[in-house]
Amino acid sequence: MFLKRQLNIQKRLHSGYADFNLDNSGMIAFDRRHSPKNIRYLMSCNFSAVAIDTTVFPANYSSAREHWLKKLSEQSGHSHHRPYPCIGVSGPDGEELVTDTVWIGAEDASRVLVLIGGTHGIEGFVGSAVQIDHLNLLACRHLTLPVDTAVLFIHALTPWGYAWQRRCDQDGVDLNRNIVDFSQPLPDNPGYDELRSVLFLDDGQRRKTALEAFERQHGRIALECALSGGQYSDPSGPFFGGNMPSHGRTVTEALMQHYSMKQRDLAVIDLHSGLGSFGYGEIICDHAPNSPATAVACQWYGESVTLPALGTSSSVPKTGLLDYAWHTIMNSKSCYITLEFGTFSTNQLFDILLHDHQLWAQQNNLQARLEHRTLMRHHFCPDDQAWKELVLFRARQVIAQALRGLSC
Repeated sequence: MFLKRQLNIQKRLHSGYADFNLDNSGMIAFDRRHSPKNIRYLMSCNFSAVAIDTTVFPANYSSAREHWLKKLSEQSGHSHHRPYPCIGVSGPDGEELVTDTVWIGAEDASRVLVLIGGTHGIEGFVGSAVQIDHLNLLACRHLTLPVDTAVLFIHALTPWGYAWQRRCDQDGVDLNRNIVDFSQPLPDNPGYDELRSVLFLDDGQRRKTALEAFERQHGRIALECALSGGQYSDPSGPFFGGNMPSHGRTVTEALMQHYSMKQRDLAVIDLHSGLGSFGYGEIICDHAPNSPATAVACQWYGESVTLPALGTSSSVPKTGLLDYAWHTIMNSKSCYITLEFGTFSTNQLFDILLHDHQLWAQQNNLQARLEHRTLMRHHFCPDDQAWKELVLFRARQVIAQALRGLSC
């Protein structure tokens, strides 16, 4: 239905019959009063109906970076590229691993859209596709930034995980559990401690039975919090928050300082995949429910906003989220959201991740690790044409809402 509507919009734009904008819920509203010559102005902060090209989804990290840098070279306005090499590690073919960033727009812009990809390495496939799509829209002037607004693209924030097709970095650290104060006692996760002995069982049926028993006793939310809420005691296990700041965290903090982000109005969108309904981009807000930032998110994105703290999201409350680093510098006119593109079931997610961590906890099994990448890739970025189209469509919609929210 979304794609059919998009094609109809495209035909109407090309025919000069109508143009459109979005209300706060993201619904498309046509307006025949505007002539074709005004379409570019309206699309400066509205939804782009340019044809979707799914070839922006890359084959691997290296091709993603090459395509991203090519589109960056095509930008005609002011832009500033800042690369952050991931020191001491390389990709499967010995390639250099880099978090690339670019600032597009006036350096003194008071409003900034921040678009983050690859917080979780393998989810960088989605992040790259959305960023390359929008770099192309900007280069072709199908999208222009509103007045006094810039955009910061952060590409491959966990480049090692992206290249090796894992969620974590080379130390097993999940960046999205890494934003804690390491000078203080680290958070406990008693549920994870209780389940740890069964997570690495070779017998999948025994593991499933044990997890189901935990769920019956404590409930589904408690199970998901135990598994994915974050843990700081088991480097070989999933959702490990680490014991020191990771590469992605240091890059994030450096960018905040370099661009004086605390002095600006911010719309931060962190691109993720693998959780939720197939093809849907859920807007997840981890600000406190009664905070000004949550009010801003609801104003910009409408009633589709979900909050883990209120139990309305496919995600459960978690510790150490990247969100929290940005929350500390945001003013009352800013907000941070996760745009999570769903694929398959949460149970499948846990099974695939647990097997991934089992393989990497073992030695001398490089071939098995590489073969498992196929399953990881399929879960986090299915090779499904319709799914890819839905991702790009929804991303354009939400990013348009963010730009319009910033400019109001």
